[in-house]
Amino acid sequence: PEVRPMPDPAQRQMQALVVRRRQLIEVRATEQARKHLAAPSVRPSIEMLIEHLSQQLVELDGQIQELLEQNSTWQQQDALLTSVTGVGNVTSAMMIALLPELGTLNRKQISALVGVAPLNCDSGRKQGKRKIWGGRAAVRAGLYMATLAASHHNETIRSYYKHLREAGKPFKVALVACMRKLLCILNAMLRDRRAFTPSLAA
Repeated sequence: PEVRPMPDPAQRQMQALVVRRRQLIEVRATEQARKHLAAPSVRPSIEMLIEHLSQQLVELDGQIQELLEQNSTWQQQDALLTSVTGVGNVTSAMMIALLPELGTLNRKQISALVGVAPLNCDSGRKQGKRKIWGGRAAVRAGLYMATLAASHHNETIRSYYKHLREAGKPFKVALVACMRKLLCILNAMLRDRRAFTPSLAA
C-alpha cells in the first residue's frame, strides 16, 4: 500500500474529539430508548445521565469548534463543506477529522475509501448484485445523515434521488447513490477550492 503521512497532533486531537462525540451520541440514544421502558423508580437516574451526556456534547462541540478556528486550512475546508445544503457543522468536522484524504483522491478512490462504491459479487459466469462494504463506517454514517437532509432540502441531490426512484431503484439503492454523489461533490469542492453551486454540481 502507498505510504501515507502520520496525522499530526492537531489532527489526532480532532479525530479523538469527533470519535468521542459519536460515542456519546450512541450512549445517549441508548439511554433515551431505555427511559421509555424503565420503571418509575429508575427513570430519574436515566434522566440525569441523559442530561449529563447532553452537557458533555455541548462541551465537545465547543472544543471541536475551537480547534477548527485555530487552523486556517480547516477553517477554509469547513466554509466550503458547509456551503452545501445538508452538510452542517457536525458533518463538516467529521469529514475534516476522519477523512483527511478528501480533495486529494479521484471520485472512485474516495468512494471506495468511504465504502459507498458498488462492488461486484460475481463468481464464474454468475453475476450477482452490486453491493457496498468496507470503508470507514463512521464517515459513511455521517454521510448517510447528511444525504437524508440533502435529499429533502438540496435541489441537486433531491432531483437525483427523485430520478432514481422514478427509474424503479429501491430506497436504499437510491440513497446510497446519492451518498456517493454528495461525497464526489464535496471531494471536487475541496480539490478545486470552490464553494457549492448547483450548476457545477450538475
